[in-house]
Amino acid sequence: MTAKRGDILRALGLSEVNSGAYAGGWIDAPSGPELISLDPATGEPIARVLQAGRADYERAIETSERAFADWRLLPAPRRGEIVRRIGDELRRQKEPLGALVTWEMGKIRAEGLGEVQEMIDLAEFAVGLSRQLYGLTMHSERPGHRMYEQWHPLGVVGCITAFNFPVAVWSWNSLIAAVCGDTVVWKPSPVTPLCAIAVQKIVEPVLREAGFPALFNLTMGTVEDVGEPMIHDRRVPLISATGSCGMGRHVGQVVAGRLGRSLLELGGNNAILVLPDADLELALRGIVFGAVGTAGQRCTTTRRVFLHREIEAAFTERLLAVYRSVEIGDPLEDGVLMGPLVNEDAVHRYLRALEEIKEQGGEILYGGKRLDRPGNFVQPTLVRARADMPIVAEETFAPILYLLPFSELDDAIAQQNGVTQGLSSAVFTRSVQTAELFLSARGSDCGIANVNIGTSGAEIGGAFGGEKETGGGRESGSDSWKAYMRRQTCTINYSNSLPLAQGIEFGV
Repeated sequence: MTAKRGDILRALGLSEVNSGAYAGGWIDAPSGPELISLDPATGEPIARVLQAGRADYERAIETSERAFADWRLLPAPRRGEIVRRIGDELRRQKEPLGALVTWEMGKIRAEGLGEVQEMIDLAEFAVGLSRQLYGLTMHSERPGHRMYEQWHPLGVVGCITAFNFPVAVWSWNSLIAAVCGDTVVWKPSPVTPLCAIAVQKIVEPVLREAGFPALFNLTMGTVEDVGEPMIHDRRVPLISATGSCGMGRHVGQVVAGRLGRSLLELGGNNAILVLPDADLELALRGIVFGAVGTAGQRCTTTRRVFLHREIEAAFTERLLAVYRSVEIGDPLEDGVLMGPLVNEDAVHRYLRALEEIKEQGGEILYGGKRLDRPGNFVQPTLVRARADMPIVAEETFAPILYLLPFSELDDAIAQQNGVTQGLSSAVFTRSVQTAELFLSARGSDCGIANVNIGTSGAEIGGAFGGEKETGGGRESGSDSWKAYMRRQTCTINYSNSLPLAQGIEFGV
């Protein structure tokens, strides 16, 4: 471990062995199996984590339930003030936390810092939201009656997050849930455990000073000890889960079986359409960032690019030139544009996908190799493909970009929509008519549709999520807060009579 990396651990209060269980306070000796966090750039151990066992999970849930009884009664603006202080603490720790995200997950330094900035921005959004949890007032059909709706907290929220955004997605859920009056139990990815522990250490002093140390609890643990108990637990009315479509399908079925709520943010097979009238320099930048950023390990990664035949050859050459110049290396170093894949399994999936591409008739134009160096480094890969290749319809969590020609816009939109995922999409064009068609009911079927920007880089102010096998959930901005609350319709009779709705007469 270099001194630079060691400084990151010290700045965040991490050590060689860390507890991954917090229930109103750190559990010093949790009962789950030990976990080793590995540096994806070197394959070397970073630190060890003692995971939560089943008893530790029970303790976290019980502690969260007790905290909820008091937290829900605190006025929402006061809850927002505590979230504001959390945002201030995240701002103070932005540099070391962003560096830890880069170190443990493998995304480049700018992206690690950007992820923490997203948490800070989300905290500010949540503070404003704490004064805007609005309900509607409706006109009653009965004289002397007033009717309105209001929103109440749900209870304990179970938050299951993935490795690729190891801290930001926690904030999307936890900070919004907090101002809504809920408490949260977090099950983070076992691939990035130190990021989760660092976040818990950052927020703990704020929670303790506010008198609510159990507002956010942490249960780093196995599927058997934490994951399955959480999704089956009737004490957890909402499960928010980020991950693969397969994982989300299981979570959704289990939670629905107990008539709970699930908020699912799952896979994406995102496409960009490039028209002949597009600003091709703009399109080039948007495609490369979307496809290469985070080494292709975003749910919003650009995986398919539909190129109009008029520009296909020339634009492909421009893409090839940029891909040949992508600097790959230690993500903590300046000038690096692409870091490693997160672990050895991810490298194997990348290599297996390349074999399938060849078997199905795809042409690898650039890349397609693992780099001969320590760590999980691979080449960003360009593939000339056909839309009917089965691999093109799959989400490979790696920097593989399929180039697909088209002649007619309607055909390209149909092919874009012809996959089971429906997260993010974009078109590059100067035509208002084309842009509006892409955004219309005839156009993209994704939860996110962009014009002249790529598929990645969503802002926190808009609701984030997708359709079809992406799960249908919405997180972060707009009115996504409603997922964390229960609606109550209220009617007050201030008259001296008891008329019934719909003019019903019932004599007693």
